[in-house]
Amino acid sequence: MVSASDLPLEQQVALLSGATFWRTESFPDQGIPSAVLSDGPHGLRAQNPDLNSFGLSDSRPATCFPPAVTMATTWDEELVEVVGRAVGVEARALGVDVVLGPGLNIKRHPCGGRNFEYYSEDPLLSGRFAAAAVRGIQSAGVGACVKHFAVNNQESHRMVVDAVVDERTLREIYLAGFEHVVTEAQPWAVMAAYNSVNGEPATASPRLLREILRETWGFEGLVMSDWSAVGDRVAGVAAGMDLEMPSSRGLSDDDVVAAVRQGRLPEAAVTACAQRVLDLAARAPGEAAGSIPVDVHDALARRAAAAGTVLLTNDGTLPLNPTASVALIGAMAEHPRFQGGGSSQVNPTRVTTALAALESRGATFTHHPVYDLQTGEAGRAEIAAAADAARAADVAVVLVGLPPVVESEGFDRADLALPPQHDALVTAVAAANPRTVVALSNGSPVTLPWADDVAAVLECYLGGQASGGALVDVLYGDADPGGRLAETFPRARADVAADPFFPGRPHQVEHREGLFVGYRHHVTAEVQPAFAFGHGLSYAAFDWSDPRLSTDAIAAGQDLELTVTVNNVARRAGSDVVQVYLADRTGVVLRPARTLAAFAKVHLDPGESRDVTVVVPARAFQFFDVAQQRWQTPTGEFGVEVARSSVDVVATLPVTVNGGVSTSSEPADGPAVAASDADFERRLGRPVPTPRPVRPFSRDSTMSEIAQTRVGAAFRSTLWRLGPGRAGEADPTTQEAVTRAFEELPLRAAAALSGGRLRWPAVDALVDLANGRPLQLLGGAARGANGLLRRWGGR
Repeated sequence: MVSASDLPLEQQVALLSGATFWRTESFPDQGIPSAVLSDGPHGLRAQNPDLNSFGLSDSRPATCFPPAVTMATTWDEELVEVVGRAVGVEARALGVDVVLGPGLNIKRHPCGGRNFEYYSEDPLLSGRFAAAAVRGIQSAGVGACVKHFAVNNQESHRMVVDAVVDERTLREIYLAGFEHVVTEAQPWAVMAAYNSVNGEPATASPRLLREILRETWGFEGLVMSDWSAVGDRVAGVAAGMDLEMPSSRGLSDDDVVAAVRQGRLPEAAVTACAQRVLDLAARAPGEAAGSIPVDVHDALARRAAAAGTVLLTNDGTLPLNPTASVALIGAMAEHPRFQGGGSSQVNPTRVTTALAALESRGATFTHHPVYDLQTGEAGRAEIAAAADAARAADVAVVLVGLPPVVESEGFDRADLALPPQHDALVTAVAAANPRTVVALSNGSPVTLPWADDVAAVLECYLGGQASGGALVDVLYGDADPGGRLAETFPRARADVAADPFFPGRPHQVEHREGLFVGYRHHVTAEVQPAFAFGHGLSYAAFDWSDPRLSTDAIAAGQDLELTVTVNNVARRAGSDVVQVYLADRTGVVLRPARTLAAFAKVHLDPGESRDVTVVVPARAFQFFDVAQQRWQTPTGEFGVEVARSSVDVVATLPVTVNGGVSTSSEPADGPAVAASDADFERRLGRPVPTPRPVRPFSRDSTMSEIAQTRVGAAFRSTLWRLGPGRAGEADPTTQEAVTRAFEELPLRAAAALSGGRLRWPAVDALVDLANGRPLQLLGGAARGANGLLRRWGGR
């Protein structure tokens, strides 16, 4: 294959942006192929790779596996890898070379609209599950692209917001998972995020892309942008951002060539980026192979959904007696919500509903839809009728959750509550029949005011296309609910440390809670959660005994082994998760009271006993020393906690670490949450930055901002009418996501998505007009209005 250095500069630059919406550039006459990309964290959303438009409803059928939120609750790396391989197999069958996933951004706040696509609030879980998914996908001979790098933890103003975060929190919380997957699984690609990090766009950050990702972690693959995330292409090439997606029709090619000719950009930087694009294309299979094993993969999706189901509470009602009569209540029994909205939507090969699964089982039941699926609304008469049905049945199974329009890519949730009619429905049914089981369908935590009043609660999350069958399997005990929460369920939104700072202002979000994300805050501040990180029950019962360490003293930089004997004392098979946390008692540096350090999932037959050994890696003891710019291990005592959850510690074993550091530049007794500017400035090591003002307008100005002017309002109106306004997506969730995305779309992204019809001179003319520059510039802006984008959405 030809080398990038053999190509003229103009062709090298042409390789640095896509040829279409889903395909990289190619030069067939020179033997340079393209690579086909596709959305697909939990299943392929494969469209025609030669399209130059974006639509959520036009993709080829593929298996919709449970999203990352559900796969994480399995706490089963082997299963995650198996599902990853299945996604890779389907990618080969559909002619996809690179799967855009997995996503592993941290769930900083439970209201994050895209949380269902991410694994956990914990970087250890996120990194290990993402690495397993990458290994699985790439074992099929296609590439994985981990995303979104980095600190992309909200949907609100995601394309223009600057995430302000201190260096230690950045390394220990937001980059640690990416570091693990890059160093352990070697993904083919990494996707740079929409947002900026500490003032640098993620698509043009030398700190993130060159210094950390490539030089420190040794990443050798390709870095691509999120779709239309690029602003300054010259700066991006200089930082090592190789591939701009989708095709911008050469929007910035002349700028890059000119920068090289003028000596502002080394030609070697262009050649290096172009070579990585060529290397990706060379690794790509290039042709479809095989077919989708629909039945096999559907069965795998059903097994994974059951394994990810979390039994939050149970008074013994579950598993159900096969002869019991059931009042099946809720529209989700017939029309399940099994995936989230946005770019990850899969066109499933089939869908199994709970209603159909009960029918095929031959169960005695009645069904009562009660509420509107899209809005969650229900009338008093419908709720009263459901209560009557529950009263007449042996057991009531109520399916409630978040309507699709509540959580999706493109916008964040407004609160943690279920629709009020869902809460009213559960309350009424439980009052009529104490043997009420609630099954939840949601992509992130919700408040459950009635949790103590029902017989059992199953957190099913979003279970993929076989979710209905998996629910019935769990209800009757055909499958053990093997899930453990990978995120904290707070009692109230105010209990979330990040809440006062989420989602921040349109141009800036401050991570003042620092390290204290999720359970780290709850255990340190002694805030009782509704359901703790790591919590989950089983139909089996397990005794843990004889926890022991391989040694009671280790040297800094040394791993530690912990072994505990786990015995299944029940008459049925089941699974358990041994969780190991560390409590740093050295007093060297500020740390959470408890941090997950290792875990292991174990499957045991009735009466089976097994010694479970986990390795606590040396990194678990370390903190990132900002002054030294390296990882350091404190000298002193740690508590090694064997636990069933972040609040249920079974045993604590002391271990002494020798040969580490005894001091740190950071005070060990500072505030956990830097609520004051002075505290935050001390943590940042610099003044708190001032957010970019709305005026003067620039290429980074959003549609809603530019519409504050007369010319901007006219431009916005025309753009909407010829773009998303004309598309007319019927799905209310997609309509809401597109509307939000359009209002927050920066002008630079509009140009990138315009397919070459909106060029920089027109954008700059519009900006000048909005800023009150001479009206003779109107001609350029008017011409640019004819080149309006017709395609929307982020990956």
